[in-house]
Amino acid sequence: MRWCKAALADVEGSVRLGLRVVTEAESAELNGRFRGRAGPTNVLSFPYGDVQVSKTQFLGDIVICAPLVKAQAAEACRPEDAHWAHLLIHGILHLQGFDHETDQDARVMEARETRILEGLGFADPYR
Repeated sequence: MRWCKAALADVEGSVRLGLRVVTEAESAELNGRFRGRAGPTNVLSFPYGDVQVSKTQFLGDIVICAPLVKAQAAEACRPEDAHWAHLLIHGILHLQGFDHETDQDARVMEARETRILEGLGFADPYR
């Protein structure tokens, strides 16, 4: 919850999002169906657009592949909770409209992720 609040600190009002933790098989199926890419991926974000019910803004859904989080954290010699925090924050930023399609967009998004993660006591994930 603390990780989500940190990623949503600049959002005004009440916000909701969905989080689903999946296997590699489900991640691969979703990645293929919605992104046209083969194989599993660590995080997928599905923004709802401008959906608001009463005073609550619904941002979208985030899907995280648990086996990939574990494997990638071990491969990078990083604490697993740091990688979970990074991917959750990464997904939430995507729901807020951030992306990394261009080098400039990637620099902006990565700087924001790093600032949030460091504020939570985690190291810069890009070093």
